[in-house]
Amino acid sequence: MIILAVSKDQPLEKIQKAIDLGQICFGENYLQGALPKIQALLNKSLEWHFIGKIQSNKTRDIATYFSCVQSLDDLKIAERLNNQRPSQLPPLQVCIEINNGRHPQKPGIPLSELPLFIEKLKALPRLHWRGLMSTITEEYETTAHAFVQLKKQGHDIDILSMGMSDDYQKAIELGATMIRIGTAFFGKRQGRKHHE
Repeated sequence: MIILAVSKDQPLEKIQKAIDLGQICFGENYLQGALPKIQALLNKSLEWHFIGKIQSNKTRDIATYFSCVQSLDDLKIAERLNNQRPSQLPPLQVCIEINNGRHPQKPGIPLSELPLFIEKLKALPRLHWRGLMSTITEEYETTAHAFVQLKKQGHDIDILSMGMSDDYQKAIELGATMIRIGTAFFGKRQGRKHHE
């Protein structure tokens, strides 16, 4: 079980304290807020995961500064990330975000579109597909089932990213291999000072 410390809107001092305690995986939703922290900590061996909505004009920096994108749900964005991943870096790790339509305002693709999405994604050499992600508690069970089925089909995936501060226990029970914890890890967030 991997804990992804969601550090959006958290000050550098709190992140540094977490690093001192051994935390290496951090998640950010907003590029503008993430870049100063990533650049300030370049001398640390950290994994930065992008977990927010991806805007096309932000793909170059995401492809450059992050080691994993968990919120992938658009093939055009995938192609941009693939084309813009610097050649000196290893392939960008990605997860496909799932949303079967219970919350149409949230991002993600339905499971019915998953086979074609996977086929197209695996043809992009600068991306390395690692698994599935969900932000919708009611869909954890179906996402977990899909993850198990994909592994049975022979797909080499190992990340099932589900669960946040208020529902991570359910996610763990359903087989999540990664939980994204913000408030329960750092305490209450500071207000956002930027807009994207």
